[in-house]
Amino acid sequence: MNIQGLDYNTQREMLQMPEYGREIQKMVDHAVTLASRQERLRCAKTIVKQMENKVPQIRENANYEQTLWDHLYLMSHKQLDIDWPCDVSGAETIHTKPQPMALPQTSIRLRHYGRLVEELLDKLKNMPQGKERDELTRLTANQMKRDLMQWGHGSADDEKVADDMARLTDGAIQLDLSYFRFERMAPANEPVKRNNKKRK
Repeated sequence: MNIQGLDYNTQREMLQMPEYGREIQKMVDHAVTLASRQERLRCAKTIVKQMENKVPQIRENANYEQTLWDHLYLMSHKQLDIDWPCDVSGAETIHTKPQPMALPQTSIRLRHYGRLVEELLDKLKNMPQGKERDELTRLTANQMKRDLMQWGHGSADDEKVADDMARLTDGAIQLDLSYFRFERMAPANEPVKRNNKKRK
């Protein structure tokens, strides 16, 4: 439906900087058409002030004036011929998107233990016997039990942890369950006890 006299945003040119609105864009378009270079600069300074008022939070940036002039340069489609008060040669980098980061694509043998536990188990394989290995074994076993409780909705078997640890370290670590003691772990669904006594 085309109603005469109505002007829809969908029919207009896309805004370079939508945060400043269409009225500021019209001012920039007008400044480009001015004949005098001096007049264009005076108009540009007024526009920058209006841009700052329109988006006051931009003042929180360390070098916000540079940002405003960069935005003006882009909004003019690089057509505004003035003596720029600052260097706007890097303005185009505002619209450049960062390259996507490559995520590590390595398979995890037992997903419920995760990558960290796998790395700990690999380290335990080659560690010499001693207090350091005993402490790392204790920490790793307790972490494995926590992971099992989380994945098993609060249930974990000590023998399962010992079996997995022996298997994943190629037999290098053998937990003696008659001697080894796990930390006490509350089930995930155990209610938290609160002190409801009123103070006198």
